[in-house]
Amino acid sequence: MQGVKTADNMHEQQAAPLKAGLYIVATPIGNLGDISKRALDILRSVDVIACEDTRVTAKLLNAFLIKKPMMAYHEHNGEQQRPKIEGMIREGKAVALVSDAGTPLISDPGYKLVGDLTEAGLYVTTIPGPSAVIAALTLAGLPTNRFLFLGFPPNKRKSRQDWFTREQKTNATLVFYESGRRLKESLTDARLALGDRKAAICREISKKFEEVVRGDITDLIEKLEQDGPPKGEIVVVIEGGQVKASHDNVDIDADALLEKALAHMSVKSASTFVAEVTGRRKKELYAKALDLAKK
Repeated sequence: MQGVKTADNMHEQQAAPLKAGLYIVATPIGNLGDISKRALDILRSVDVIACEDTRVTAKLLNAFLIKKPMMAYHEHNGEQQRPKIEGMIREGKAVALVSDAGTPLISDPGYKLVGDLTEAGLYVTTIPGPSAVIAALTLAGLPTNRFLFLGFPPNKRKSRQDWFTREQKTNATLVFYESGRRLKESLTDARLALGDRKAAICREISKKFEEVVRGDITDLIEKLEQDGPPKGEIVVVIEGGQVKASHDNVDIDADALLEKALAHMSVKSASTFVAEVTGRRKKELYAKALDLAKK
């Protein structure tokens, strides 16, 4: 019958040659069932797929019986690969950009490629989908109206403490990635810089052993001390800084005052005293005082 669209000819229409350009394709962060039909159609239709690790992407493609040429594109070879990708697009090819998991450009070098291509006037579009950052925010039980994604904390302790300290007054939920091996140290530095705020550890999101642990930072540190480093992919979410009422905006350095108080008082007395003077949360100051006392 003429004019009737069957499942077969609809698929043929979707698999038609694509416009030359870059197609940013979000892939599952754990559960293969989370990939969208549009993402699969694009991956089947492009001429080449640029990916972080061809071995990882090959597993995804094999799961859906997709055979396409792949090329590695990551932070170590980006300078060499970007001109090649641009050249392919100028020749009329469609290129998909994928990360190992989730949405490309989130904590990976894809933004440099997008910047070069858009500056050159070439076509760039996105096929949205899974993102570990957004998924963790939905699970953490913390405010989502304002949030700041920080990427990975620095490896060295002093740099990491400075990194967290810069966000002391950030009035937005903080989100960052961390490895299980460094998680306890990062949370300890976060508590020292930010105080004992509400937080959540989101692990293996969408996978078989998905786990979300919520509580104050001290609670999370104690659990890590008891259970040991967790395995898998981890996203940490921490409560943002509180905006004080105008009458509370007293120009007092609570941290400096706490250090001076500890020279003459116990941890408990010093944190109580500084809380009364500055209006800061006593529990937050107590945790900070404990860290200072250890030093």
